[in-house]
Amino acid sequence: MNVHFIAIGGAAMHNLAIALHNKGYRVTGSDDTIHDPSKSRLDAKRLLPKTFGWYPEKISNKLDAIVLGMHAKEDNPELLKAQELGLKIYSYPEFLYEQSKHKTRVVIGGSHGKTTITSMILHVMHYHDRDVDYMVGAQLEGFDVMVKLTDDNDFIVLEGDEYLSSPIDRRPKFHLYKPNIALLSGIAWDHINVFPTYEFYVEQFTIFVDSIVKGGSITYNIEDEEVKRVVEASENSIRKLPYQTPEYTVENGQTMLETPEGPMPIEVFGEHNLNNLAGAKWICQNMGIDEDDFYEAIATFKGASKRLEKIAESNTSVAYKDFAHSPSKVAATTKAVKEQYTNRTLIACLELHTYSSLNAEFLKEYKGALDAADTAVVFYSPHAVQIKKLEEVTHEQIANAFERDDLIIYTNPDDFKEFLFSQDFENKALLLMSSGNYGGLDFEDVKNLIG
Repeated sequence: MNVHFIAIGGAAMHNLAIALHNKGYRVTGSDDTIHDPSKSRLDAKRLLPKTFGWYPEKISNKLDAIVLGMHAKEDNPELLKAQELGLKIYSYPEFLYEQSKHKTRVVIGGSHGKTTITSMILHVMHYHDRDVDYMVGAQLEGFDVMVKLTDDNDFIVLEGDEYLSSPIDRRPKFHLYKPNIALLSGIAWDHINVFPTYEFYVEQFTIFVDSIVKGGSITYNIEDEEVKRVVEASENSIRKLPYQTPEYTVENGQTMLETPEGPMPIEVFGEHNLNNLAGAKWICQNMGIDEDDFYEAIATFKGASKRLEKIAESNTSVAYKDFAHSPSKVAATTKAVKEQYTNRTLIACLELHTYSSLNAEFLKEYKGALDAADTAVVFYSPHAVQIKKLEEVTHEQIANAFERDDLIIYTNPDDFKEFLFSQDFENKALLLMSSGNYGGLDFEDVKNLIG
């Protein structure tokens, strides 16, 4: 099968391209720019385009399918040529469904926790040598790729993102997977550039629950009131399986999970991660893993990449970085680190980097998000606001949004670095939360601060 990728360099797209190449498909692609790690990974498989740019001459009737990435525009020359020739054009999630329509599809949805839960499930399966197909949004320890597709495996585990499918298909990705087994971890308004109202955002999760195949199941976080309402209001003829945060304790910086066999030390920590673990356990049991085997495997799970990742530690200090940027994630992550290190001063730094977080109207959603920190710092770049063509965000708006009188705010990367590198980290915990890099912060230098 000949498949061409328009915008092959995207994080999701290049992983799918590699998965199809590994499956024996003939894969080609184009993009106007490709950065690492996508560039190196594609090059290693000889899938990297020889030159960057869009080339309509690459599009012909010899192609069996086109996969269209979100990075491409509606007037993309290759897309226009494919439409002119009447070729089959798939979005990323559409193609994943096409590859898995004869499998049992396990889809993990939710505003937060879906990457971690998907990673936990795959870790358990890998630990017990259960081979499954999958798509996950992070690089996992023990896994070479982020997408795996085979002809033989019965299960496919999919991280169910609610963002749009493609430039010409405005449906959320997770509406297209038609799960047999689904999980819903939480609902907290996000992606306001696509879902301008809270009600419209929540509606997408209602559609997701209703898309589960008849006789399927939804495992859902009963502690999230919106999730509970959406799932329990659904008239879809599916099994509804609630889960909640299990009992646990923290002793000298070590989280102990209560199990039928007694307390068990685990690598991950924080109430939100224990809640994620409970959801993952139910899904694994639905996939044929018994409870004892789940506990044995999950004890060795260290976390998904960029999710509460420990970057440095000494006898008296520790530093974590986390991908958290939405209000609910920031609050959960900050609380988790403080709970784990109650006797240390927590310095929590948040970069406002996404479209939603830099929107003046959305900022009020961050109320209380940094309350668990002893020292709370917010960094944002006015230049990033300009690039996203948003109204200017002021110091006063940020201070009012977080409702914290002692909030420290920086807009200059050098000033933020000067603050960070002037700190005495004796008996401290440092938490750096961002989907960016604070205007060029070198995390290797941060490691040296702690070490």
